Amino acid sequence: MNRSAFHLKVRQVGTHCNFDLSWGQGQSISVELSYPLALTRSYQQWQSAYLNYYRRLRGRKAIAGKGSIPVDRHQELVNAEAQLLDEFQRWLLSPELVSISRQITKATHQPHNQIVEVFLVCTPHELGRLPWETWDLGRDLETAAKIRLVRTPANILNEPVRPIYRKLRVLTILGDNTGLNLAQDTQALRSLFGVASITILGWQRNQTTATFNLPNPVECRFFEAEALKREIPKAIADERGWDILFFAGHSNETVLTGGELGIAPHTSIAIAEIESSLKQAKKRGLQFAIFNSCSGINIAESLINLGLSQVAVMREPIHDDVAQEFLVQFLQSLAEFKDVHTALLDASQFLKQPEKRLSYPSAYLVPSLFRHPGSELFRIKPFGFLEVIKRWLPTKLEAQWLVALLLLSLLPPAQSLLLEPRIWLQAVYRQLTFQVSQTEKSPIRVIQIDERSLQAQSYPSQQVYPIDYSYLALLLDRLVQRNAKIIGIDYVLDDLNQPANSLKLRQSVENAVNQETWLVFASGEGRYTRRSEVSQDIASKNWSLAGDISFYPGYLELLPAQPKGPEIYPFSYLLAIVYTLNQNSSNSLSSPNLQSQESLKSLVIEEVNRVAVTARKIAFLQQARLHPLTSFSQPFLQNWWQPIVDFSIPPDVAYESISAYQLLEQEEIRANWSNDIIIIIPGGYKGAGLVGKNEDNYAIPLAIGFWRGWQEEKFPGGEIHAYMLHHFLTQRLVVPIPDAWIILLAAVLGKIIVFILQDRSKYWNRLLFYFSSILIIYLMISLQVYITFAILFPWFLPSILFFKYVRIAIRGTSDD
Repeated sequence: MNRSAFHLKVRQVGTHCNFDLSWGQGQSISVELSYPLALTRSYQQWQSAYLNYYRRLRGRKAIAGKGSIPVDRHQELVNAEAQLLDEFQRWLLSPELVSISRQITKATHQPHNQIVEVFLVCTPHELGRLPWETWDLGRDLETAAKIRLVRTPANILNEPVRPIYRKLRVLTILGDNTGLNLAQDTQALRSLFGVASITILGWQRNQTTATFNLPNPVECRFFEAEALKREIPKAIADERGWDILFFAGHSNETVLTGGELGIAPHTSIAIAEIESSLKQAKKRGLQFAIFNSCSGINIAESLINLGLSQVAVMREPIHDDVAQEFLVQFLQSLAEFKDVHTALLDASQFLKQPEKRLSYPSAYLVPSLFRHPGSELFRIKPFGFLEVIKRWLPTKLEAQWLVALLLLSLLPPAQSLLLEPRIWLQAVYRQLTFQVSQTEKSPIRVIQIDERSLQAQSYPSQQVYPIDYSYLALLLDRLVQRNAKIIGIDYVLDDLNQPANSLKLRQSVENAVNQETWLVFASGEGRYTRRSEVSQDIASKNWSLAGDISFYPGYLELLPAQPKGPEIYPFSYLLAIVYTLNQNSSNSLSSPNLQSQESLKSLVIEEVNRVAVTARKIAFLQQARLHPLTSFSQPFLQNWWQPIVDFSIPPDVAYESISAYQLLEQEEIRANWSNDIIIIIPGGYKGAGLVGKNEDNYAIPLAIGFWRGWQEEKFPGGEIHAYMLHHFLTQRLVVPIPDAWIILLAAVLGKIIVFILQDRSKYWNRLLFYFSSILIIYLMISLQVYITFAILFPWFLPSILFFKYVRIAIRGTSDD
């Protein structure tokens, strides 16, 4: 509920009263008004008539007693009430106060204001005894219903504490019951049995729970008078804390001790004596106190000064029957989860009904609510499993941000857009923290047929697409001369329009096989073409392998989670298997043979399955399949838990890149590559790709641009295969945690922060600094976790949601 607050100080000095109204950002109105002495006489006459009518009271025993009520006492009180209210309202309708009432009324017309609260401070106390709650500030019933006058003391030294979310706990103190029927008060507590845990303290005459006919869950403890006086401070300061403090019995005003409570015959306890316990109880969640006893202005002001949020009291002595009627209605409204001010108004309105005014005239004028201006209105909040769930559910604004960021995180273009700078940041972090490995030499050599190679004298023709097969033959022959044993060719060699060149290439291929060289050719399909493999005129499947070069940009290609028929193995994966098998001493697979009559791929897979039992590296490759969750998410255009290509590793660490023309024309290139893996790739020239439309040239990743100083604009797909091969050989599979998952986690953590802010709203500037620090610490930890454990935790979108939750909470507490 939206609220607007005014602060009204009324101070009597001699025969004049000063009215000071303040609100908003320092706005104020000051008015001086003569105080009518007739109003004091009217109040005294009303008080005398009131005490004469209600002769059995919850107050000082000097005014208690028995006897018949004179027949004319009722009418006497009715007339005195009418006289008091008439005199009071005529004074408040003085022209000098029009500006104040107009300003307050004006606030009710603001579209966002449902309630206008007026915090009233009256000095001296005698001025506060007047029935200020009857001030008619509204021009009509609808306007008047929006204005609520609540009392507050002139001096408040302590700030309130936000409520603790838990099942309601109520401490009930039953005091001196001389002339009172406190059993009725305890019966009124039945309204709270379903929502509260109740403990009752009393003096020894109230022997057992059965005295009040209460159910067993209600804890009752009774003591001798002096023992009770010692027990009350202990009970109030209970470590479990209380939400409501309820006192029923006799009470009195005392200026120096903040009021006193009659807890047993001839025994009382002053508020000053339990001040320390009340402070502890406040820290442990005590929000509201109700004193169903007499003359409680001093008591209320003392407790608000200590930092309690609200205190409901009777300003005058109160008849026992009236106190019980009031309490029943008040607690019923409270049990309906209404705030205490609404509950008090409900109970007062109940006493104002014509049939009740016949029996209890003027009783509705006596209850008052005192409240700390910095507190939120206390109300019982539903507690239970469903209520806990409701409390954790996002608000409308929180839900809007949560849904928007979740949807954004599920969009593939947004995922790619967020992944790029995240890996760039990892590259920067690697370099700044000196975590770039320079000791291990990569066995991967990438031979790039680049623009310079195509323009060199060694390139035999002007044909670029398809690549001239005779040039590939030259490269293959040179690699065999350098004793290369594993060669991958990142070209789909299915062109049938180069018969002479195809023959040259076949001769080079057969020569390589005769030299015990493993050849892995590319296979794949373009966007508009069927799947193509190396032509049988160039190589046979019995002595060569074919690997799929298709991949989803940014992600490592793995085998599916579950085999579905003949499997198509990724290009880099096959190269890793061949290399690892050749490095394994227990490998019994012979080199490719031109006379082989069996599929080489089948022989390789059989050997992998055999060796994987004892060889850890082979076992890793055998088990390197997509996670079932990845397979599940792919139909929804998601790649959950699919490892990414880690461009945060410098390319010169992952592989060595060599231009094709250097291989053919520069003799200083190292001669022996027997322990290396060679990949021949298109090196970024125009037209590279399966259909010759430049589709093999990708935009340079941000991290690669960082490592290479932004000297290039294109990044060949073959280098991505080299990165994948490096990851297989080093067993580095960086698994990204889906953004959507961490966003949901951020929503939960953000909700926890909201609860913290609600309890500590006064320190939100300091807390905001802490929470910003938490986000930075999370980023730094996630950067290191990426390197150490190969797990990528998203940061940007979850941080936005976390920040928005905190901002919404701060704005909400500020509005309060």
